Amino acid sequence: MNYHLIMGYYFSTAQIIAAAAVLAVLIIIAISSFVERRRVRTLALRNRFGTEYDRAVLNSDSKKEAEAKLTDRQTRVETLTIRELGETERERFVTEWHTVQARFVDHPRTAVTEADDLINALLEARGYPQASFEQRAADVSVHYPRVMEDYRRAHSIAVRLGKVEATTEELRTAIIQYRAIFDDLLRAPDSIATKAAA
Repeated sequence: MNYHLIMGYYFSTAQIIAAAAVLAVLIIIAISSFVERRRVRTLALRNRFGTEYDRAVLNSDSKKEAEAKLTDRQTRVETLTIRELGETERERFVTEWHTVQARFVDHPRTAVTEADDLINALLEARGYPQASFEQRAADVSVHYPRVMEDYRRAHSIAVRLGKVEATTEELRTAIIQYRAIFDDLLRAPDSIATKAAA
């Protein structure tokens, strides 16, 4: 039987082969565990953010960077005090929305601009801080990812109104998208409702 001197100890060839096999198995398990954790993380982020996940990946250099940014969004929003509206506030916002919607018939451009302003006021009332549109959209996407594409499209029409003439169809689409956003923002997402109940 051959023995090899390693770090002052003698090991047989069989012991070295067995140790190498165990080390290889441990490395395979560690790699598999790492890959599985990454897969689960990706799936969780994809489920939570939906199309926002795809948007983040497209706008980042890598999937890893996009996932880090999405995780940072979640961490940032957890530090905010997002709250449900009281009944009086809710009724006031609903009344304001009806005014904006009624104005659309005779003054569609004004109504779209007012809808954008109303969404901003609603977000502030809920506890989202004043910020650039992209930062605010990123914050809102943590709890309301389903409406983010509508929010971005509607906002782009609202801010474009002074520069380029929007078509009647674009204005109609924007007001419909703002309505969907408005309806969602009036309701607390499950994560906020759960936190408030605790």
